[in-house]
Parts: sequence; C-alpha cells; structure tokens
Amino acid sequence: MLILITYDVNTEDNEGRKRLRRVAKCCVNYGVRVQNSVFECIVDAAEWRVLKQKLLSEIDVNFDSLRFYFLGDPQKAKVEHYGAKSAPQMDKPLLL
Repeated sequence: MLILITYDVNTEDNEGRKRLRRVAKCCVNYGVRVQNSVFECIVDAAEWRVLKQKLLSEIDVNFDSLRFYFLGDPQKAKVEHYGAKSAPQMDKPLLL
C-alpha cells in the first residue's frame, strides 16, 4: 500500500530537534522524502504496523503531529508533481 506520511515536530528546544531527526530517520527507512516533512512509503501490512508504532513512540503528542494518508495500491494511485525536486519513481527500488 502507498502511504503518505506528514509530520510537524515542535523544534523550539533541543529535545524537539532530536525528535524531528528520529521521526525523519524512521521514515527514510521505509520511503522517499518528497518534501521536508513529507514521505511517500510503499509498505505491506506488517511493515505498516511496525512503522506506525515507531513513529508514534517518537513524537510528543502534546507538541507534535503526524498525519497518514492511505493512497492504496501504488500501481493505481496517481501522483502529479510540478516544480523543483523531481518526483521519485515509486515502482523502482528506493535505494540511491
């Protein structure tokens, strides 16, 4: 399944900046960064459960937010991109 993950982590203090780095690191392991705090991830159900739990354990729900958009089958989802930073091809390996 294709999931769009967005997050907003409060970085007013050192602990918030650490949380931001940990959240980004979790997402990098499962998908492609398409904007600063936005990742496109192709995961199966088991990977999704692990990723979601990791992300929820990293944020402070009193200051931070996570949003998950379930876009379904990556072969059927349509994504249009305009502007800087080329859009990743999700049907190819994500390794650089």
